[in-house]
Amino acid sequence: MISVHDTGQADAFGELSGFRRRFYDECLTRRGDALFELTDAVLCTAGPVTSLAELSLTAEHRRGHGAGYDAINHGRIEIDRLRTALAELPLPRAADGRIALAVDISPWLRPDAACSPERLFCHVHGRSRSGSQFIPGWPYSFVAALETGRTSWTAILDAVRLGPADDATAVTAAQLREVVGRIIDAGHWQPGDPHILIVADAGYDVTRLAFVLADLPVELVGRIRSDRVMLRPAPPRPPGTIGRPHKHGGVFTLADQNSWHAPDHTTDTDTTRYGHAQARAWDRLHPRLTHRGPWLDHEGELPLVEGTVIRLQVEHLPGDRDPTPVWLWSSVTGASAELVDLLWQAFLRRFDLEHTFRLLKQTLGWTRPKLRAPDSADRWTWLILVAHTQLRLARPITEDLRRPWEKPVTEPRRLTPARVRRGFRNIRAKAGHPAAAPKPSRPGPGRPPGSPNTHRATRHDVGKTIKRNLTLQQHQNRTG
Repeated sequence: MISVHDTGQADAFGELSGFRRRFYDECLTRRGDALFELTDAVLCTAGPVTSLAELSLTAEHRRGHGAGYDAINHGRIEIDRLRTALAELPLPRAADGRIALAVDISPWLRPDAACSPERLFCHVHGRSRSGSQFIPGWPYSFVAALETGRTSWTAILDAVRLGPADDATAVTAAQLREVVGRIIDAGHWQPGDPHILIVADAGYDVTRLAFVLADLPVELVGRIRSDRVMLRPAPPRPPGTIGRPHKHGGVFTLADQNSWHAPDHTTDTDTTRYGHAQARAWDRLHPRLTHRGPWLDHEGELPLVEGTVIRLQVEHLPGDRDPTPVWLWSSVTGASAELVDLLWQAFLRRFDLEHTFRLLKQTLGWTRPKLRAPDSADRWTWLILVAHTQLRLARPITEDLRRPWEKPVTEPRRLTPARVRRGFRNIRAKAGHPAAAPKPSRPGPGRPPGSPNTHRATRHDVGKTIKRNLTLQQHQNRTG
């Protein structure tokens, strides 16, 4: 007789084995054996990944170090099939059962790679106010499903590299539309379920995203700057008034408390990490839109995108730092007090994605290889995402191989990704490795000694290749 616990582990083991087989059979169409073993080497090597060549020393990588570079540079991964496979896996959900997605950009910095094309200036935050800087690199936009509660786990569903000719808002909107569509096609969302929640940070135009994605069953919440100015709805038109009706109401300045009116909801919550948290929400506030930036090509009158403004004030931050209020804007109107609490708590869960980025870079070695071509960087990025997905699937069946100085973990869901990775080699032995053994070969002769390389690599400029369009007023002034 099989217990409930054994049945759950068998299901998780079958999910992991099925994903590995599907990844090999359907997604790897060129250099598949080398790419698959390279992913296993990332999961089974001891300690952080330092280079592609070092991965060839692991027992799971049965090929030479040149095979890894050849697979990354000349292999092929069917990205659309892989995205579908990721969307069909079980997804974590928020406290009320809805799906919460976080979108954020993380850069692969390449400051010294003058021969690598399609690099952009990536904004890197520093610890001091003047420590932020722009460094050349490849920015990637990630979409991940969030769990409930404090955790370092996320379920990455998609990654898109931003190119020199791309508009970040347009690319993000298209990326979210495709991810939500795949989630619906996989049956994770049904009509009548709560809307999918999308969480973004201050770098996104959340108002524009809410307008573009209005036809989807999604609700957006994102941080806004504390110096923003919002507008109230237009007051009712008195009878007998002539002239054009007002489009906007009074001004709501976030930095000026005298311009605030009484909040529609005020909630108080005691948290273990931030102490007492108070959230005040004002319904039906909208920004003043102008024909510039993402709204330049908008035809007709600019819309009114109303939502809820939330001011979150906590008692203290980790490290006894003085907290400043956090301002959020949500596309939800008429939100209840319970939904207001859910929105700001979901925004705090967005920071779990930062733990995922740190794991990808510092442990799995996402940004370690010195690759020249951006296509090669895309293949390596997807291999890292596949490795992270396998860690997530192996989480319920991993035995905790803790160090003597580490505290024991009684629940598998409390294991961190790094501790799951320690035991993945034992799981891999039972999950199957469909990659074929390498054929005997002999390395090529290479360039003859003493013959210089006469083909100098092309240098590429950094930054956008397409200038931003003029605003509508400037365009009219120049053409009129």
